Amino acid sequence: MGHQVKYIFVFGGVISGLGKGIVASSLGYLLKSKGLRVTIQKLDPYLNVDPGTMNPFQHGEVFVLDDGSETDLDLGHYERFIDDSLKSINTTSSGRVYWDVLKRERKGDYLGDTIQVIPHITNEIKRRILAVSKNDDYDI
Repeated sequence: MGHQVKYIFVFGGVISGLGKGIVASSLGYLLKSKGLRVTIQKLDPYLNVDPGTMNPFQHGEVFVLDDGSETDLDLGHYERFIDDSLKSINTTSSGRVYWDVLKRERKGDYLGDTIQVIPHITNEIKRRILAVSKNDDYDI
């Protein structure tokens, strides 16, 4: 059996400022300091496609990744704590998930299926989580 990636989920609701991002960053730092290959992915529940047009007083400053993606400020913390350059695949929002599923529906990718939260949206969320570990070789 091949290498299996482990996942740790840090969650605590939709309230900003609880410290979920710093907890995830710190945990990533500690695991990496023990020699594990670590990456971090952020899944946001908001329906905006990305935070680029969101009010910074409500959601915080936008952080731009090396690939040009406009992301949540937490990704800046992640990059600094785990000393790794993240990509757009390391973040997603509910809005991005719905946007991509609906674009595929418009292209005819679902062959006339009725698009539903289960299975279409949930499968897209799972696909995005698994896609991060397929791009590189991570332990966690």
